[in-house]
Amino acid sequence: MKTQTLGKYRWTICALLFFATTVNYLDRQVLSLLKPTLEEKFGWSNSDYADIAAIFQFVYAISMLFAGRIVDKLGTKWGYAWAIIIWSIGAIIHAYSIAIGEAIIATLGWIGIAAVPVSVIGFMFSRTILAIGEAGNFPAAIKATAEYFPKKERSLATGIFNSGANVGAVLAPLTVPWIAGHWGWAAAFEIIGAIGLLWLIFWFIFYEKPEKQKRLSAEELAYINSDQDEGASVAEIAAKTETVKEKVSWFKLLGYKQTWAFTVGKFMTDGVWWFFLFWLPAYLKDQYGIVDEGIMLPLAVLYSMTMVGSIGGGWFPKYFIDKGYAPYDGRMKAMLMIAVIPLVVLLAQPLGHYSFWMPVILIGIGASAHQAWSANIFTTVSDMFPKKAVGSVVGIGGMAGGLGGVVITKIGGYLFDYYQALGHIETGYTIMFAICAVAYLIAWAIMKALVPKMKLVQI
Repeated sequence: MKTQTLGKYRWTICALLFFATTVNYLDRQVLSLLKPTLEEKFGWSNSDYADIAAIFQFVYAISMLFAGRIVDKLGTKWGYAWAIIIWSIGAIIHAYSIAIGEAIIATLGWIGIAAVPVSVIGFMFSRTILAIGEAGNFPAAIKATAEYFPKKERSLATGIFNSGANVGAVLAPLTVPWIAGHWGWAAAFEIIGAIGLLWLIFWFIFYEKPEKQKRLSAEELAYINSDQDEGASVAEIAAKTETVKEKVSWFKLLGYKQTWAFTVGKFMTDGVWWFFLFWLPAYLKDQYGIVDEGIMLPLAVLYSMTMVGSIGGGWFPKYFIDKGYAPYDGRMKAMLMIAVIPLVVLLAQPLGHYSFWMPVILIGIGASAHQAWSANIFTTVSDMFPKKAVGSVVGIGGMAGGLGGVVITKIGGYLFDYYQALGHIETGYTIMFAICAVAYLIAWAIMKALVPKMKLVQI
């Protein structure tokens, strides 16, 4: 079947996923960019900020477990829609965190919550709502990718939509400080938060399940399903796709080593990205005195680098697959090579005395490797599990990744307060960069030990 006769509507869906992921990361990064402003205004310590960041990660982790299940139950269209409605509301209400904190203290002060600063309570609540909604993004996007792409294209499609995280991370430092500088910190949360509601319009116009999508040609539908249904007619493929939804219990999924391989890989490595996302503005301020609009260029450069990793990482396994490797084997070979790259982050502090651009570039390389890793680890799920279980497995792994992020964030907050009190906070960052550098090789070794060879899960 010639590619030019297929049609390209599946890439329209990929574009929608890309823009949703861009909005997802725009919303979550506003807080980290405003940290210097907010900590000065409200007197936060590093541990206060770590608590606010950690509650997002913790709730995100738990919500990921249920988000995957809900997306599987509601279907991709409505599961994604509800996710972005909730997280957009959560992003907007950050602007009203003080009033929210006062209301919570007035209601629950009798259980001792009044001991926590009002601003911290309010922001923790806002981050909680944001986390509940944002948890739906990746289960829904991965499910949509599994629906609209054959296995051989999924890592590339995942890499493309996942690069939206990098675009969001680039756009945030270019817009948030400017908005906050001209209209105040609250306006930054309101304006950025409202963007997701605009995306919904396009989602409802352009998305439908492949077998019901009138804009999708019969040839493209057959191609999408070709690696599961070699030789089947379009009618047969459609009939198979319309099978009754079955519930697959979490306990049953946890009985598979494939689930644990994905879960451990996410737990070990997601926290690295969280650390870069939430602490880099603080790092540039603490060690180099870069704040406000001065932070725009270095962060924009750093996260622009990660787009190369995301898209390149999605393409990389295809190189090995084209050479005859099975999809899983080619992916794992690529992931091993990717896992070595973050070791360059070990040089960020030793070389930082030359210029702040040295750690920016080196951390950018490490963050690029994370995005390449992320594009592939997500795709291992659709490699090994049937479509009906993809959302749930991604949710389980996402929960583990979020919990890993909580651990990294709390360790970081403690170390930075401890070493700041001793007068050399740079030691805290050195320790954290070392943890980030080695996490991927450890994760790959455990994943390979659990699933040494590809085996499709039969449920």
